[in-house]
Amino acid sequence: MSSMWSQLGPELWPAFWLTIKLTLWSALGSMILGTILTAMRVSPVGILRFLATTYITIVRNTPLTLVVLFCSFGLYQTLGVTLASRESATFLIDNNVRLAIVGFILYTSAFVAESLRSGINTVDFGQAEAARSLGLSFSQTFSTIVFPQAVRAAIVPLGNTLIALTKNTTIASVIGVAEASLLMKSTIEFHASQLFVIFLIFAAGFIILTLPMGLGLGKLSEKLAVKK
Repeated sequence: MSSMWSQLGPELWPAFWLTIKLTLWSALGSMILGTILTAMRVSPVGILRFLATTYITIVRNTPLTLVVLFCSFGLYQTLGVTLASRESATFLIDNNVRLAIVGFILYTSAFVAESLRSGINTVDFGQAEAARSLGLSFSQTFSTIVFPQAVRAAIVPLGNTLIALTKNTTIASVIGVAEASLLMKSTIEFHASQLFVIFLIFAAGFIILTLPMGLGLGKLSEKLAVKK
C-alpha cells in the first residue's frame, strides 16, 4: 500500500487538475458552439437549419472515442494541424490536450444544442411573434427574448451534459493525455493487487467533481425557474 501511495500520491492532484481543465475549456467551447448550432436550428433560413440538424444528428450518433481519435489522427497526423508550438519541450503533451478539447467541444456542443432547443420549446411562441411585429430581427429576437429564457429553462439538461462531459474526459487517455483515467490505468499495471482500492480512490475523485455540480445546478434551476 505504501509503495502505491508513493507513486500515486504526487500524481493524483495534477491528473485531476488536468481533468478539471479539460472539462472547463470543453464546456466553454461547447456552450459557444452549441449556442450557434441552436440559433441555426431555429433559424428561418432553411439551409442553416439543415446544416445544424445534420451536424447534430451525425455527432450524437458517433462514439466520442472516434471523434477524439479523428482529432488526433485526422487533424494532426494526416492534415498536420497543430495547436501548440513545435519548439516547446512539451509540444506533444500540449498538442494532445488541445486536440482532445477540440474533440470534446465538437461532440458535446451537439448535446448542448439539444438541451437549449428543449429550453426554447418552453418559451411561448407568441413572444417571438410579438417581437417580429415590433420590427425586431431574428437575431435580436433570439438574443434578447428567446435565448435568455431558454437557458433558464435548460439549466438541468445543461447540468447533466456538463456532468457527462466531466466523465467523458476519460476518453482523452486514448491519445495519451495524462488525465485521471490514464493515471488509474498505469497505477493498476504496477499495483494490480490493490485494484479495488485504486478504483475507490478514482471513483471518489470523480464523485467529488460531479456531485457538487449536480447539487449546485439543481439549486440554480429552482432559483431561476421560469414562472408560468
